[in-house]
Amino acid sequence: MRAFTPILTAVLTSALLALSLPAPAAAQEEPPFLAERVELGQLPPLAERLPARPRSDLPERDDWESGHYGGRLNLLTRGGRDARDLVVLGYARLMVWTEDFQLVPDLLLDVEVEENRRFTLKLRPGHRWSDGQPFTAEDFRFWWEQVANNTALSPGGPPSELLVEGQPPSFEVLDETTVRFSWDQPNNQFLPALAATRPPFIYRPAHYLRQFHPDFTDQTLLEAQAAEAGLQGWPALFDQRDRPFLLANPDHPTLQPWRLLNAPPTRRWRFARNPYFHRVDGEGRQLPYVDEVVLEAASAELIPAKTAAGDSHLQDRGLTFRDAAFLKEAEARETLALKLWPIARGAQLAIYPNLNAAEPGLRGLIRTTDFRRALSLAIDRNEINQVIYQGLALPGANSVLPDSPLYRPALRGAWAQHDPQAANILLDGLGLDRRDADGYRLRADGARLTLIVEAGDTDPAEIDVLELVQSHWREIGVELLVRSRGRSALRNSIQAGETAFSVFYGLANGLARASMSPKELAPTGDRQNHWPLWGLHYESNGGRGEAPDLPAAQRLLTLFATWKTAPDVEVKRAAWEEMLAIHAEEVFTIGIIARIPQPVAHRPDLRNLPESAPYLYDPGAYLGYSRPDTYWIAE
Repeated sequence: MRAFTPILTAVLTSALLALSLPAPAAAQEEPPFLAERVELGQLPPLAERLPARPRSDLPERDDWESGHYGGRLNLLTRGGRDARDLVVLGYARLMVWTEDFQLVPDLLLDVEVEENRRFTLKLRPGHRWSDGQPFTAEDFRFWWEQVANNTALSPGGPPSELLVEGQPPSFEVLDETTVRFSWDQPNNQFLPALAATRPPFIYRPAHYLRQFHPDFTDQTLLEAQAAEAGLQGWPALFDQRDRPFLLANPDHPTLQPWRLLNAPPTRRWRFARNPYFHRVDGEGRQLPYVDEVVLEAASAELIPAKTAAGDSHLQDRGLTFRDAAFLKEAEARETLALKLWPIARGAQLAIYPNLNAAEPGLRGLIRTTDFRRALSLAIDRNEINQVIYQGLALPGANSVLPDSPLYRPALRGAWAQHDPQAANILLDGLGLDRRDADGYRLRADGARLTLIVEAGDTDPAEIDVLELVQSHWREIGVELLVRSRGRSALRNSIQAGETAFSVFYGLANGLARASMSPKELAPTGDRQNHWPLWGLHYESNGGRGEAPDLPAAQRLLTLFATWKTAPDVEVKRAAWEEMLAIHAEEVFTIGIIARIPQPVAHRPDLRNLPESAPYLYDPGAYLGYSRPDTYWIAE
């Protein structure tokens, strides 16, 4: 007998509806961009390029409308080493989040879930990679046998999302278009992970990558190829040719809406429509509507100016709230149109006390709950909102946002009201009641209580915000010094325990549902600024780092383990609610401000871009979940 959680029921309902509805309109209109290749026999006609059952559901926004083929979009990127921005924008995944954050099949035709521990994935018959080769169960088998369980390519084994109590699944190929992953216990991470912005790509184009794998190609030849390319061995050669998220190899077939045309090194990445993309509109037109995309590298400081000048046709990356007024002026000149999407992190900026700080005296203070509470109470978030963000942001603690079903006003308000008097009482109670001639508190060793908060170029406003916090903490006798350094150097310093306080983004997902993973609420990764050694201990299965020794942190890990194998949504919700309550009371992070407007600039004739939508990396892939494959350019 099958037992389904509500979200999985929604997945299955969506899939069953798709199977019961009439087939989408027959493909009638060949994209003009591909017509010549079809006439020359270089491509089969559209009806033969689409899967037998293409994905045909479309956005249900009132302002969404069917479009037409054609045009090019120019985008700017801050990187330039690879083209991952287009994998984010394209957002083609086995499963995807919709605009109302429902989980539905995308590359998959259907998924059957039994007891949350057996997942049968059904592919779309006739679906093909961008080079025309079939996308089948063999691509999953190749990944499982030749990549995930090859110690040279995956030293740590399969991805963590595929482990339950440290154990991998059993994997089966049932037929050409059906595979199954099974665990002894429920795995609630699996389906949401498949819809992630950077998912575990549990399939690979076997027909292409076999030529770089010693199970299919002579290893001596591969080692020679690696040496010629300046790489250390065949695994490095395989990795260079693979990298599905980075889009750095134009020969690597893709399932994304646009395929890469040119190889690095380059500062201008060119893309063209994928002739075999699996989605269609209501009239049977193959998506995407837009034929070409160009991704050009630009320095971060030039992106706003180049966007205002019309050099970018669709730009969100590299723009911040500070650029909104400047871009508004360009909108008046009709060089662009501007939308402001609310950033949906739990906090745009939060201060992270490092509970693994190396200095014993300071670490003891940081691990004291009342000390963290006092620092939070001293911050005047309303002043920060008015001075820095023109009153448009949401002050409060680092927690989920009002649009989340898990939201409770008390969670965002916990220890986040401006109350310096209460903060002073807490600090006095910790024995920090002596002050120097300048009014700063003295530590037990007689030294001034000075806290260095380090910034890593997370947000352009971070220094301005910290300078206001500096004045707030001065009121309670705590000296704050601001230090800025590169993000990579800062991360290393945090992990080494040298940095006691840092500023960074808050919760990545402020719109969480009970069905989404609460992993970031527990010490589960060494990139978590407030407990990197505890996170490393979890990541390494106890091999490195330190085991958490605070009962609240230990409880968070227990609750996360409960969520991972929860039999139903009620148990998941209970785990989430307790984890959020622990964070609110313990103030493990000091949230400052949230829901900052994110500028989204676009060419005025671009259609189907929502007027406003939550802006977050995961879930949603920034703009990706709003279906950029259906954006189109009006004549």
